Order: sequence, then C-alpha cells, then structure tokens
Amino acid sequence: MGRVVEQNRTMMHGNLDDLVAFACVARARSFTHAAAELGTSTSNLSHTIKRLEGRLGVRLLQRNSRSVSASEAGEYLLRSIGAELARIENALGELQLKRSSVSGTVRLTATREAYEIVIRPMLPAFAAAHADATIEVLIEYGFRDIIAGRFDAGIRLGEKIEQDMIALKVSPDLRMAVVAAPSYLSQHGTPLHPRDLADHRCINYRMVPGGVIYAWEFEKNGRAFEMRVAGPLTFNEPQLMLDAALDGLGIAYLLDNKVAPHVASGNLVSLLAEWTAPFPGFFLYYPSRQQMRPVFAAFLDMLRHQG
Repeated sequence: MGRVVEQNRTMMHGNLDDLVAFACVARARSFTHAAAELGTSTSNLSHTIKRLEGRLGVRLLQRNSRSVSASEAGEYLLRSIGAELARIENALGELQLKRSSVSGTVRLTATREAYEIVIRPMLPAFAAAHADATIEVLIEYGFRDIIAGRFDAGIRLGEKIEQDMIALKVSPDLRMAVVAAPSYLSQHGTPLHPRDLADHRCINYRMVPGGVIYAWEFEKNGRAFEMRVAGPLTFNEPQLMLDAALDGLGIAYLLDNKVAPHVASGNLVSLLAEWTAPFPGFFLYYPSRQQMRPVFAAFLDMLRHQG
C-alpha cells in the first residue's frame, strides 16, 4: 500500500500545471491558440502534453496536421477536472480581490462597430485605473461560442443575444442611415422612397455567419418592411462600404453614428431618414452560470458607469 501511495504522489507532483495545459489545448482544439493563451511555445506545450500522457499511460489528444481533438479518455478527463479547475481559478480570483490592484486578462469578442462605440471610449480610463490588467479584443462578425472560446463576454446588437446569457445594455439606441455622395446623386438622382432603391446602384453587405446578403430594413408609422437591393459592390466589412460610398460608387446602408461626421462635412448626403427608426443598441453578454473573475468585474463596473 505504501508503494502505491508513493507512486500516486509522484504522478501528481507537478500535475496541476500539466492538467491546466491539457484543458486549454482540448478546449481551444489548437496547440497554437492554447500556447498563446498560456504564454508558452507550442513545442513546450506539446512536450507537456506528452509528459502527462506518459504519466497517465493513455492518449489524451488526437493530433493530425489540421486539427487537435480530445480522445475518449481525454473527454473523460476534461469533464472530470473542468469543475475543479474552475474552482481553483475562482479561489485565486478571490485572493485577487484582497489585493489593491486588479490583474489578469479580459477576453472579448465584438464587431468593429461595437468596439468603436463601447470599448474604445473606456480604454484610457480602464488602463489608468488597472495598470496590471489587459483587454484582449477579437474583432469578428459571426456569433462566437464564448464558453468554448474561453471569452469573458461578447458585444452584439441586443436582438441577437441568446436567452441563456446575462445581457447588459452598453450603448444608446442606434439607427441606420442611407447615404450617398453628392457626386453619385448628381449623376443618378435621389431616391424619395425605399422602393426607389431598386433603380439605384446600392452597396450590399454580406453577413458573415450565414453568408447571406443583408436586406435593408425600413419602418414608418408602425409599418416595417425589408428591401433587397442590387448593385456593383458587396462587402463583409462596413468600413469598406463607407469608403465605397465616399468614392461615389453607390448608396450605402450603415450605422448613423458611423456616417454622421461625413454627413456633417458634406461628403455624404443622408437619404430616407424618415424611414429609419431607432432600434436597441449594443449589449454585452456573458454566461449566466459564470463565476466572475475580479478583472472582469472591474471591467463591467466601469462599463456600467461610463457616460
């Protein structure tokens, strides 16, 4: 019996770091992404996993040239240790609360518009208040599984938030704007009704999640409808749509706050404004079952009090 106990002690020595490394790779399904998150090299991380597999005597990860996935034994281990690792992380977080400063990384997924409206304005104050904290933002337009991706939160338009998430409104109501350059209007005329857009060169937006072309939405006197438009240009990035409109290449449908400076300067003309009603703005969302780390709590607190 004494020999078995000693063997178990030897196996467990240094195992916590190895288990954290394994869990990170298994969740990220990538040695490269996990190494970046852990602040190590892929070769060191690979050596760590091989060492753990050698001690346990089972293969935990299936590897090929394109992907990494947990084996059956790996899936079992991940289910078994996931809650325990979370408890350890939360305990360390509680210790952080007792410190005079907040440290760690807040990982966020957001569209570029959400970053510009919500995150960017608060960064100077957050950096000044929490010098040991880091904000990491991944700009993307498709919805990300923030739990699987190990994000603290995401920022998206309110009507697109899943019901099992806690949602915090972090921007005023927004509205869309139909805009075109004076040079375009002088050549092609000015639409007076959304239906007139069928006769114009419009700049389309291809939505990243499903690859479909976004239908322009209009509303007036409680009557709402969608308008599918056509034109010579389609983008999956709003900034490129704005650039094309400024170049006089067509009519664009963009967030009002994005085009407002160009309308004020006269480089763009606002069209059909009476047909674009306000809608709920951006919301930050995070899992309802998530135990909050101090650095994320500090980030939320500043979001609630900004502006």
